[in-house]
Amino acid sequence: MTSQPDRVVLIGVAGDSGCGKSTFLRRLADLFGEEMMTVICLDDYHSLDRKQRKEHGVTALNPAANNFDLMYEQIKALKEGNSIEKPIYNHETGMIDPPETIHPNRIVVIEGLHPMYDERVRSLLDFSVYLDIDDEVKIAWKIQRDMAERGHTYDDVMAAINSRRPDFMAYIDPQKEHADVVIQILPTRLIKDDTERKVLRVRLIQKDGVEGFEPVYLFDEGSTIDWIPCGRKLTCSYPGIRLFYGPDAYYNHSVSVLEVDGQFDRLEELIYIESHLSNTSAKYHGEMTELLLKHKDYPGSANGSGLFQVLVGLKMRAVYERLVSESASLAAKAAVN
Repeated sequence: MTSQPDRVVLIGVAGDSGCGKSTFLRRLADLFGEEMMTVICLDDYHSLDRKQRKEHGVTALNPAANNFDLMYEQIKALKEGNSIEKPIYNHETGMIDPPETIHPNRIVVIEGLHPMYDERVRSLLDFSVYLDIDDEVKIAWKIQRDMAERGHTYDDVMAAINSRRPDFMAYIDPQKEHADVVIQILPTRLIKDDTERKVLRVRLIQKDGVEGFEPVYLFDEGSTIDWIPCGRKLTCSYPGIRLFYGPDAYYNHSVSVLEVDGQFDRLEELIYIESHLSNTSAKYHGEMTELLLKHKDYPGSANGSGLFQVLVGLKMRAVYERLVSESASLAAKAAVN
């Protein structure tokens, strides 16, 4: 653990299980360094263990199965620079284990189903992202994984999905309205009647007017751009690649949308796309491409999800550096006075 930080920066990463949170957190660790970052899984604030949830007939997605008062008290304490005794939810046994001591760190990431559900917890966040997978893609992925790897039948998979859907729609999905950034994974428009869901259309929805956050744009800020970059500088096999950028509205918020439909054949060629993006918060030309190339094997690296996870990570670093700099300036002024 690093020395006691002067300023704890709190980041929220929300989304359903299987939506790419763990991959995104690995990308953040690449960017910040693991020693600077503490990740708290909000499953640890389940107030009911697996057996109790079954007895009460509630899922883990239901707020009734979670202790938001304790979550708020402890996350607030960490942000104020104090250590906490955090409970542990054991995913293997489904039981709640004895607590562990967590010390404040420079960056604290709270990730899970409910980072933006409770208004008090939400107010503590310095930056937030929601990972949003379209139902069609989610179902296709889950069917492929659970039937191929776990021996489940199609009916089993659909029953599991449908049993969670009401609580997901009621308690998890609405949080995306509060996120600074949403990474949305959708079916491709490049292949007619596609059912495999291997080629994806990924949108980066960036809220306008967030203090210290400048949305990434393509070519010309505020314009509407449709771009097919395939050709001499970008290798594209079937079905090709299409990029889009433009202003939009999302839950009555003004947003800037960047979109990638299709797959990249050669990640090193992304330097060509990077050269046409502005406000990336990279520290040097090529840093975005370099970060993607560092872990080609991460899921989503060949499509827009990897690209946008890296871009959001760069934005989070910029937010962190701005807040730490502001904190240091205030401390210096206070020392003078």
